[in-house]
Amino acid sequence: MKLLIASDHAGFLLKEQIKCEFSEIFEFEDLGSFSEESVDYPDYIHPLAYKISENPKQLGIIICGSGNGVSMTANKHPNVRAALCWDQEIAELARKHNNANILSLPARFVSKELAFEICRSFFTTDFEGGRHLVRVEKINLPK
Repeated sequence: MKLLIASDHAGFLLKEQIKCEFSEIFEFEDLGSFSEESVDYPDYIHPLAYKISENPKQLGIIICGSGNGVSMTANKHPNVRAALCWDQEIAELARKHNNANILSLPARFVSKELAFEICRSFFTTDFEGGRHLVRVEKINLPK
């Protein structure tokens, strides 16, 4: 499975650690950033979100200091459901009930070990559908 991944400077180290931890399970398309030098997160998150918007079954990971800025940016795109997750249960529910297709991580508020567990929960949990599908279909703004 191929995952898209992007971060700002605050999320760079965790992004690299996630790629290393999961390299035998996933192929990553890294959209940046590529160092801890200060950058503007929308420059890296919009390209990832465009790709997810065009293929909503594609999954991605986005990371910044709080996870909020990257999540807000990604969620501007149609068909994107970025979920800010700080523990395993939130990640599981984001997939089960919201069919989240992007995991947003707060690099300054989770350890790398916890981030790995959140990733495992997110990527091994399936969408339940049913009553949740009706709700998810109402997320995009009407055209």
